[in-house]
Amino acid sequence: MTPLFRKILGMNWVLILTMYGLLIFGIFAIDSAARHLPVPGGGDGGDYYSGMHKVWMGIGTVIYFGAALIDYRWVRWLGVPMYVVGLGLTAMAMGSDDAVHRLSFGPISFQPAQVAIAAGIIAIATLSQDLPKIHRIMGAPWFRVGLIGVITGIPFLMVVKLGDMGSALVWVPVAVVALLVSGIPWRYLTLLTAIVIGIAPIAYFVVLPSVSERGTERIEIYLETLKEGQVEKTDDTWAPFWVSTAIGKAGWKGLGWRATEERGSLHDKRYIPWKTAHNDYIFAVIGEEQGFRGALLLVTAFALLLIQCLFIAFYSRDLAGRIIVGGVVGLFFAHLFESIGMCILLTPITGIPLPLVSYSGTFVVICMFLLGLVQSVWVHRVKYIEVEVK
Repeated sequence: MTPLFRKILGMNWVLILTMYGLLIFGIFAIDSAARHLPVPGGGDGGDYYSGMHKVWMGIGTVIYFGAALIDYRWVRWLGVPMYVVGLGLTAMAMGSDDAVHRLSFGPISFQPAQVAIAAGIIAIATLSQDLPKIHRIMGAPWFRVGLIGVITGIPFLMVVKLGDMGSALVWVPVAVVALLVSGIPWRYLTLLTAIVIGIAPIAYFVVLPSVSERGTERIEIYLETLKEGQVEKTDDTWAPFWVSTAIGKAGWKGLGWRATEERGSLHDKRYIPWKTAHNDYIFAVIGEEQGFRGALLLVTAFALLLIQCLFIAFYSRDLAGRIIVGGVVGLFFAHLFESIGMCILLTPITGIPLPLVSYSGTFVVICMFLLGLVQSVWVHRVKYIEVEVK
């Protein structure tokens, strides 16, 4: 049996099937969520954007299996160069005039913050494992805490400056998981927690208003909602009111796929923010059309995906593999918690895509690349030794 064929047979097929199940689910969700959007040359927006999602899936498939079959020990050396490039692209976005701070290179348009966080995970894994080999002091807990703090802190502040609080907050669980996986003692983690709690009021009342007034307003609206116990239907609370209403009235079965206004669809009436329903608010569309059972199926699939990743991390052969898988889990969990949480009034409105399901273009490819690295950690968890049989 050739090494390549053995790698293919040895893949974690539960992870693969779950990933493609979510991607296919996303095709139908995008088809319904984007049906109001105008498209070049006319036509149905749902057909156009679901078709584009299939294209990104095809590109991501090539990248996924490429990353899975190549030993991640080689791929991780790209972490630091990718991280530097990601910071450079983020700096370019800070100087752009685009309202959502996207960069365009020909037909490809993307948010550099998504590239930076993927590269940051690989950079943390690489440096955490290899720097202690240079000098033992670089393996000390305080050095690792500082290393992870610098790698995650710089892009976090840059993205906050861009005003994209949703993407910035994703760095927090990634940093926490990296600290836990790299073996930082609990006394250090306790001290860090106390420091974060201490500076949180300063960050909220002094720093945040100076860099993102919109983020402050959304948090205040969310806190007011918690205080009153209900969402008032005003201009400022339009999105949380109608999004939560669409999910809350759907019941067990929902209204059905591509439900019309005659069936009581709020999305068809364009009460759900229709320009971003196919990415930021796609869970609201899924909840309204598929009901509680569809939303439960979606959450269960994501839970299975993350549990498989944790299972793979347990069998990783080195620290770098565990950090890569742990970072991917942190990234996916942050997106899930923010994207779903804002639609059920669990978190403030942030505007962040649901991995693999939302229409997010290059972010789908990035997610599939990261899951490919997770698969590589599983495939290369043991060293294969070729034995010549005489």
